[in-house]
Amino acid sequence: MTQAPIERHLACPLWRRLAALVYDLLAALAIVMVVGLVAQLATGGHLIGTGTQVVIPAWYRPLQALVLGGYFAASWRYGGQTLGMRPWRVQLRAGAGGAASWRQVLLRLLVAASPLGLLWLAPSLGLRTALWAMLLAWVLWFVSALFDPQRRALHDLLAGTRLQRLR
Repeated sequence: MTQAPIERHLACPLWRRLAALVYDLLAALAIVMVVGLVAQLATGGHLIGTGTQVVIPAWYRPLQALVLGGYFAASWRYGGQTLGMRPWRVQLRAGAGGAASWRQVLLRLLVAASPLGLLWLAPSLGLRTALWAMLLAWVLWFVSALFDPQRRALHDLLAGTRLQRLR
């Protein structure tokens, strides 16, 4: 009786993670555009009010966040890969090696997306400053991947997940 060989986990390098993220940004842009189109159709083309000031309904941004978050959460939970992770052969796994749980996936999503909250500072600090603060926060999130033996970013460390390269 022979045993199947145990495949060693290959840590995902930061450059591969960031390349997959660029692909995922394109997918996210497409999702945001489709949600915008559906919302425009549902409101008869009156989603955004213009005049002396642009008015966006209060429900629109949470809807965008819910749909986009749902895409990432479902992709990570079922199959461990988003569209951007597939060509770079990267997969999300729980720390023990199995599929990530819903709790892990949602925590990872919340921590990874939390720098977006800095955009709330735009009215008081200015959009440029808020965008730079958000970018700096994400850089800090990924710095740990340079030093962690398993190449985990902050959101992976807190959620108990890791990205692995597939052979």
